[in-house]
Amino acid sequence: MTSPQAGLALPLPPLTPREKAALDDDASLARCTRWRQAADGRREAESVFALQGMYCAACAGVIEAALRRVPGVESAEVNAASERALVRWDASRTRASALVDAVQAAGYRALPAEHEAARTARQRESRQALWRLFVAGFCMMQVMMLTTPGYLAAPGEIAPDLAALMSWAAWVLTLPVLLFSAGPFFKGAWQALRQKRVGMDVPVALGIAVTFVAGTVATFEPGGLFGADPYLDSMTMFVSFLLAGRWLELRARHRSTEALDALLQRLPDAVERLGDDGTAETVPVARLQVGDRVRVAAGQAFPGDALVLDGSTQVDEAMLTGESRPVERAVGDAVVGGSLNLAAPVTVRLQKLGEGTRYQQIVELLQHALTQRPGVMRLADRWAGPFLLGVLVLAAGAAAVWSVIDPTRAVWVAVAVLIVTCPCALSLAAPAALLAATGGLARRGVLVQRLDAIEALGAVDTAVFDKTGTLTQDRLVLAVTHVSPQADRAALLARAASLAALSRHPLSVALVQALPAAAPAWSEVHEAAGQGIEARDEQGRLWRLGAPGWVGLSVPTEATRPRVACAPQDATADEQVLFEFDEALRTDAHEALQGLVAHGLQVRLLSGDAEGSVQAVAHRLGIAQTQSQATPEDKLRAIESLQGQGHRVLMVGDGLNDGPVLARADVSFALAHGSALAQQRSDFIVLGSRLGEIPAALDRARKTVRVMRQNLGWALAYNAACVPLALAGYLPPWAAGLGMAASSLFVVLNALRLSR
Repeated sequence: MTSPQAGLALPLPPLTPREKAALDDDASLARCTRWRQAADGRREAESVFALQGMYCAACAGVIEAALRRVPGVESAEVNAASERALVRWDASRTRASALVDAVQAAGYRALPAEHEAARTARQRESRQALWRLFVAGFCMMQVMMLTTPGYLAAPGEIAPDLAALMSWAAWVLTLPVLLFSAGPFFKGAWQALRQKRVGMDVPVALGIAVTFVAGTVATFEPGGLFGADPYLDSMTMFVSFLLAGRWLELRARHRSTEALDALLQRLPDAVERLGDDGTAETVPVARLQVGDRVRVAAGQAFPGDALVLDGSTQVDEAMLTGESRPVERAVGDAVVGGSLNLAAPVTVRLQKLGEGTRYQQIVELLQHALTQRPGVMRLADRWAGPFLLGVLVLAAGAAAVWSVIDPTRAVWVAVAVLIVTCPCALSLAAPAALLAATGGLARRGVLVQRLDAIEALGAVDTAVFDKTGTLTQDRLVLAVTHVSPQADRAALLARAASLAALSRHPLSVALVQALPAAAPAWSEVHEAAGQGIEARDEQGRLWRLGAPGWVGLSVPTEATRPRVACAPQDATADEQVLFEFDEALRTDAHEALQGLVAHGLQVRLLSGDAEGSVQAVAHRLGIAQTQSQATPEDKLRAIESLQGQGHRVLMVGDGLNDGPVLARADVSFALAHGSALAQQRSDFIVLGSRLGEIPAALDRARKTVRVMRQNLGWALAYNAACVPLALAGYLPPWAAGLGMAASSLFVVLNALRLSR
């Protein structure tokens, strides 16, 4: 790869043939590109690139425009906060190297995301920013030392020759600041102007350039058009302040990006593969195949979904399931790719690799979220151009007015207006908060598929739940046992448990799990489809376990719970037992619903199940408003009706039939065990299917909205207070630079609170 440029804004050199070959190799692109086959047979790619050289949010628009001009690029989306670009391109018309070339021609760098070079370049960018700051700060102090005596000395106290010499020395020390330290501002402005846009660096660069030109004239021609004060100390000071703010902002953004990268880069580079003869060889993960036996050391991540063959250990699955506690894994247990082996070496057999693993699905979801541009940012982009043009007009007007009031101050007032009105903080206010919240949710096991959904989640007032599989588990539990007081209860339960153990019917499985194990001998075992199971005991009596009518019990038919009876043929009342089952609620269902109610939400139950079953679950969870026997069309009408009444609806589901309502609701959650369609249509996916994460996500979303409002309020208040001061001539350029840097830093640091 080419080395990063330093200095002024010129396009980076094109890639060399060797660099192009490396970029266009499918193996190099594998970890940042998803390939698809279009309907007409074309091969389409969706690649994620890590970007370097971005100094403000306006750079995103410049890079997007450069990428969209490449033939074969179908779409390009850049997120300035995460410094990622998502590009969809036609592999038959262009190559990845052409995309990188286009970005470099615009003056930025692009590297395949998850590439080691991307991390290295990020560190290099941070070091270079620190160097620029050091040079600016060092020169600023020297310039201040040379100019301060001129402010403090009485007229005539310093000899004219000495004063001129000190002014010239200050001018010389300003050159490194202008040519090296202030390079990013000129680069950003030039890139924007080349794209025929007015970027946020344009007023800053214009202010620096005007100050230097005016200061140069004042230095070498004191008493001329721009007066005797060169104000070069102000220029070096506000460049230093701006660079300090951007360096801290860069560090904060890199810290946020690295935290998300840490979630995405869990797979090891190489693992120990075991041969049939017991020999071991270290191979790259890319060379592994399904069926390979792999030894995973303690502290190493599992390279794919696998089955434990030898050993036992504890595994950290927090990223994949949201479970914060380590889980035990022994021989025969499944482990998921990307989870960390914490305790001891184990040998596993690989069952899934690459795209088929849950880890890869999570990576793709996070990559998608990282490259999205939220709606509020798109709105800001539309207004950025007119706003910045207004800034230039305002600065020109201020210069014109002050040229009448006090011509010697006209330039400095215009420069202060240009600096103070740069909307960097305004542009960072929303995306920085949304990105930090996305990282925080991912660490809790909640994946965000649509950044805009975080803001929408903060505004919901109604939560609608599907029942089966969402509030309840996919198994039944024994609720009530009916047996005559005169009966031998223990003997009857032993007969029922031993008969149930011979069947795999869900009700038999639930019975075996609920009753003590027993081992009476049975013969002539026969299972009647749809009825139950029968067998003969040691005395030759025929016993049945199954539907009450088939067993011989007379019970009311309108019961709401599933029931199973057990009795011998021609049984007396003391030889009969009846079991009733309930759906098993998720362990955290009640707590989760209470959490939503505490946040002011109305909770409803919307299910396709029978009325009795729905009412039973609603009664146990305290849900007052229910709708049963609802078809997918009924569910869709119910959601639309709520929205028509002005409600903002949160939908939680997991099934195939929940897909339409998940897409129609204002915000939707799918559980990790749910259908692929439900997950595809939802805004959030809860790994580990823990309902308790939904009120936690709601709480974080509302905090995010508050932080966005705080950031926007701060940015607007800063401009409202400082612009009049600059226009009135009370705000020198160095103070304007300090205020602009501080406001940008404030919004980024405020947003980072959400990532905890």
